[in-house]
Amino acid sequence: MAFSSGNDSGGPMSEINVTPLVDVMLVLLIIFMITAPLMSHKTKVDLPQTPAIPKDDKNAPPPPITVAVTEKGATFFNDEPVTREQLESRLSVEAQKTPQPPLNIRGDKTTPYRYVNDVVNVAQAQGMRKVGFVATRER
Repeated sequence: MAFSSGNDSGGPMSEINVTPLVDVMLVLLIIFMITAPLMSHKTKVDLPQTPAIPKDDKNAPPPPITVAVTEKGATFFNDEPVTREQLESRLSVEAQKTPQPPLNIRGDKTTPYRYVNDVVNVAQAQGMRKVGFVATRER
């Protein structure tokens, strides 16, 4: 315990002695300066190059289906115009696949929600489980 030397009160000093803290920090700094270069790999290895061959992975998720709805109510299945009956038949075929592909619905800013709601109802009626909406972020 540190005692005051110049005070007449005889009580303990209220100032913190930082000398041991500085000593510990300098020792840690020296240790890290010595060990940091040892952490990098000095041996250079020339790794073999392989051609980029796509794998037929059974666990890979299927590509998503995109259904776009315009302001006038026109519907596009993967950028191909379709009628409501064609949309129902294509979604029923896609719903039978295992694993089932996700369905992304895109709509214009000015598209009334009833058109988007019709597409969602058709998708749910055909058995599509993963239905999402695509939007762009505001800048």
